[in-house]
Amino acid sequence: MEIRFGIEGDFPKLPGSIVCVGTFDGVHLGHQAVIRHCVKAAREAGLPAVLVTFDRHPAATLAPDRVPHSIGTLALNIERIAGLGIDLAVLLPFTRAFSQRSATEFFEEVLLDSLNSRTVVIGSDFGFGRGREGNAAFLQERIDTHVVEPVSSNGERISSSRIRRLLAGGAVAEAATLLGRPFEYVGVAVKGAGMGARLGFPTANLAPLDRQALPPDGVYAGSCLTPKGEFRAAISIGSRPTVGGTEPATEAFLLDYPGGDLYGAVLRLRFDARLRDQCKFSSLEELIEQMRADVERITSGEF
Repeated sequence: MEIRFGIEGDFPKLPGSIVCVGTFDGVHLGHQAVIRHCVKAAREAGLPAVLVTFDRHPAATLAPDRVPHSIGTLALNIERIAGLGIDLAVLLPFTRAFSQRSATEFFEEVLLDSLNSRTVVIGSDFGFGRGREGNAAFLQERIDTHVVEPVSSNGERISSSRIRRLLAGGAVAEAATLLGRPFEYVGVAVKGAGMGARLGFPTANLAPLDRQALPPDGVYAGSCLTPKGEFRAAISIGSRPTVGGTEPATEAFLLDYPGGDLYGAVLRLRFDARLRDQCKFSSLEELIEQMRADVERITSGEF
């Protein structure tokens, strides 16, 4: 998949294209339905499948005090999109000036002039242009438009907002169902206090990349993707109250890890299930006993 930032400069002249447009944060099952529809239509038409999205959530520009935490980093979202068969991804800088473009300007300058769109594929709730004045009806008056109906789970539409609510409640298994894969949190391995190693459970401590959604304090079963491979992991989020911690930390004990420090490496935590709340234990021995039990549950897969 080719990736282009913006439509200026030496942007390629397309013979025509089938285009899907959206924010696509998290690339959940609803997003995937839109993207797959676009790819299928493009293959049938013998034209490139083009995806248009933005370099940031629109709220980061329009309402920075209310911008939601991202479900996926931009790099993760692009990786997911590439795996669905898109030929060209166009990332538009969502600046203040861009947000003031009318729906007509967006349609003519981006969809027609730059992408030579023959068909546009959108979700049923997609809006664009200043004040979201553009919608499905606007497009249907001007171009062949395919509106993909929402994908539902348990009678409720799958949306990024719904997934954020699940994550905020620690329901990582339910969030994975709507994403079609485990939720991932990306960070850089940094040096911690070394308490985990002293307790017999050395952990990788993560400093976050971007403003990502993160489940609440607790212990989770999951895995960690590292430069040395993927390893099952006991993931801890919280301030480590038993050892007198006060600052929040995200760390993971990697089962079967062969050894060697990971400082500076980008790590991806994948959350499978919530095991328990964070607790303040009466002694270090009690904490160690509980950590052993957590690891045993993860090893057995009984969670």
